[in-house]
Amino acid sequence: MIKLVNILVRDDSHTHEEFVERWRGSHAELAAELPGLVKYATSVPTDPERSEYDGIVELYFEDMAALKAAFDSEVGQRVNADAAEFIDMEQGPTLYVEETVHLDRS
Repeated sequence: MIKLVNILVRDDSHTHEEFVERWRGSHAELAAELPGLVKYATSVPTDPERSEYDGIVELYFEDMAALKAAFDSEVGQRVNADAAEFIDMEQGPTLYVEETVHLDRS
């Protein structure tokens, strides 16, 4: 399983609250349509005034080929175009990782 992790910074034209509403609303609905997406999780800081980031997104795919195909698709292109409307795409790191779960009591 491959996980794409983006640490997000909103663009200057949106408040943190506007960013979260858009990100977890219409943008999440669109991103959930990515082909091959296995799991999709978002995290928002509990104290955004003291955080340099506005959120973390985790997208899980079976492998890198599935991830690449998802973002090469028409839906993937729409997801990126939509994100660019409220996220500062030049800020925040992007990680491609293989997750190892050592404990999960959920």
